[in-house]
Amino acid sequence: MCSNIAAELPAVIVSLDYRLAPEHRLPAAYDDAIEVLHWIKIAPDEWLQKYVNFSCCFLIGGSAGGNIAYHAGLRVTTEVDKLLPLKIKGLILYLPYFGGVKRTESELRLANNPFFPLCVSDLMWELSLPIGADRDHEYCNPTVGCESKLLDQFKLLEWKVLVIAGNGDILLGHQIELLKMIEQKGVKVVSHFIKGGHGSVGDPNGWKTVEASVKRFILSSIMAAE
Repeated sequence: MCSNIAAELPAVIVSLDYRLAPEHRLPAAYDDAIEVLHWIKIAPDEWLQKYVNFSCCFLIGGSAGGNIAYHAGLRVTTEVDKLLPLKIKGLILYLPYFGGVKRTESELRLANNPFFPLCVSDLMWELSLPIGADRDHEYCNPTVGCESKLLDQFKLLEWKVLVIAGNGDILLGHQIELLKMIEQKGVKVVSHFIKGGHGSVGDPNGWKTVEASVKRFILSSIMAAE
């Protein structure tokens, strides 16, 4: 998705290589994301310094990457001054990977999805969360815990959030819960729903609508900030 966005927009994509579970459980991936952001602001690469507009950046991620982008965004709100001249304008979360102890309607309905069954999702959380934590840990379930309070900073910083959810996604229920929570905080959030979900091909034209939605979101965020 990112490469297609870069082709449609005058954008530079910096892809994050983060440590993986179970050898490196969360929050290792979040720590790596923040480290990369600090590296970008002092990037020795002359090409980046010459061509990148550091004052208009977005955090974007799909699936687990959407989870990382969200939690990295929460952390960044506490140190925006330290990242200057890099300025973040918003988040783009594509089928963000979240969960919870309580089963949602989409999890029960799609529990035996051949592409991504519920038991696989549970196992991934068991291997990724801190040892002893359940799926209501704030890394998994953003609607609980103290981290949700940091969303207030999204509003103060005038960040916008785009959440792309899948109507055929086993995690749809959690994606909708995330949307509602962000909206209740008064943050400017845009939602886009597609037919597919994790591991499925879905609508063959879905990518075009996703790319168009992301493009509109980025351009509108830039224009609103000017």
